[in-house]
Amino acid sequence: MNQRDVIIACDFSSAEATLAFLDKFTDCKPFVKIGMELYYAAGPAIVKEIKDRGHKIFLDLKLHDIPNTVKKAMSVLSKMDVDMCNLHAAGTIDMMKAALEGLTRPDGTRPLLIAVTQLTSTSEERMQKELLINASINDTIVKYAQNAKEAGLDGVVCSPLEAGMVKEACGAEFVTVTPGVRFADGEVGDQVRVTTPERAKEIGTDYIVVGRPITQAEDPVAAYKRCVAEFVG
Repeated sequence: MNQRDVIIACDFSSAEATLAFLDKFTDCKPFVKIGMELYYAAGPAIVKEIKDRGHKIFLDLKLHDIPNTVKKAMSVLSKMDVDMCNLHAAGTIDMMKAALEGLTRPDGTRPLLIAVTQLTSTSEERMQKELLINASINDTIVKYAQNAKEAGLDGVVCSPLEAGMVKEACGAEFVTVTPGVRFADGEVGDQVRVTTPERAKEIGTDYIVVGRPITQAEDPVAAYKRCVAEFVG
């Protein structure tokens, strides 16, 4: 079985705010997600700084372009010492294969590569009405996951609600990374398909990505430790 872990979404607008937040964690080094906002604000330097502090990093840039462009971009990202990165499964199997080729270093090593199925802010109604995808959201997510597996990727990003069906379709070792996690007594925010850390554990997801319930908590360290206790045990 894959090892469970909690990833903190460091969705801050500057390196200073991010590092000040991470300074609060004096007795542990959480796995952190660097998303578009922070990466575009602070650049590759913030990746190196956080890695040098001893954190694992999920670089969440969600690449989606023609295969050759994505391959070249991934070859640049492969030079960074990150542990996980991603792209959109909607870019097709050929794009995902090209990404994997670009991400793999000459010595054969690479970060985990996962594909976004459908964003947790997307409802089935929006998907069908706005994206003209007539299949159900569950069928769409499973198909995207199967495409990612066929392309050789390690797993997918999906909501915790779909993690079980992805595992059933793609195997227990196929990694599921799930945002859309909130405490039972917390706010849902702009997420649609959400659940709690405890329920995500029961469903069998491997990694949960938690942002505002930790970063905006009165005591972020306590919120993180609560999340770990509920999800990892």
